[in-house]
Amino acid sequence: MISVKNLCKQFGDFMAVDNLSFEVRPGDIVGFLGPNGAGKSTTMKMLTGFLAPTRGEIRIFDQDMSQSAKHIQRQLGYLPEGAPAYGDMTPLQFLDFIANVRGLRGQQKRQRLNDVVDMVEIRSMLDRPIENLSKGFKRRVGLAQAILHDPQILILDEPTDGLDPNQKHQVRELIQNLSKDKLVIISTHILEEVTAVCNRAMIIAGGRMLFDATPDDLQRRSRYYRAVSLHFTQMTDISGLAELPGVDDMEVEKNSGRVVLFPEHQQDLMPVVSAYIKDRGLQVDSLYQEQGRLDDVFRQMTAEVRE
Repeated sequence: MISVKNLCKQFGDFMAVDNLSFEVRPGDIVGFLGPNGAGKSTTMKMLTGFLAPTRGEIRIFDQDMSQSAKHIQRQLGYLPEGAPAYGDMTPLQFLDFIANVRGLRGQQKRQRLNDVVDMVEIRSMLDRPIENLSKGFKRRVGLAQAILHDPQILILDEPTDGLDPNQKHQVRELIQNLSKDKLVIISTHILEEVTAVCNRAMIIAGGRMLFDATPDDLQRRSRYYRAVSLHFTQMTDISGLAELPGVDDMEVEKNSGRVVLFPEHQQDLMPVVSAYIKDRGLQVDSLYQEQGRLDDVFRQMTAEVRE
């Protein structure tokens, strides 16, 4: 449904987006990751037709964005960065205005307004001026306008920005439910968002694509993938852990009593470590296998671009 080829956007001498190419298909929930200034928001603005590329091609529904922007935009839902809205309007007035712009009328409009208000849980705030709402509620109003016309493609820039943990969970569930028959692209710098919601992760930095695969593939790149973490109630002689079969390296934090064992070739260390602890009667109050630390992978990938 979305095909991007050799996409570039240049502002003067600055290349914000540098030769991006990718495809997104129905059922994909894509997490678009990158540090500040990586080119995420600029790419999203081009995908929505808000910005024209300097070079390259964007095709959506097999139509060229440069030639059919208005037709494509009718099927897009877009939550921009910052969720801009008319502050002197109430959420109800604003959503009614958006519904009219989107061509909704009569019973269809009333039904969609009612459904969307419940989806994002803003009914208690419908009659308050938007400028008086918290950042989290403003974000939910912005999400409501993006899904009001039931678009086929959702492009969401930092959809959970400003939300508390309960609200984040609710929005993530909503996105997963919407993705059953839609294509969703989420720009975020929150790594947990990718593992919680997305089935595909893209990382860009310096306007260039660094990674495009599943979140699990990204975790597998972590040094901590399948590493075994232990916390000792009382630190004793643990040198034997480093000599266990399959252990490649050991990291020790003496002050905290935390030990991490890194496996050779990502093999499963849990059986041999558990047996060693039991045989020697070591006092361990936590023992678990790590899934990989995305923040380490992210920093390593993006640091290489900065250098």
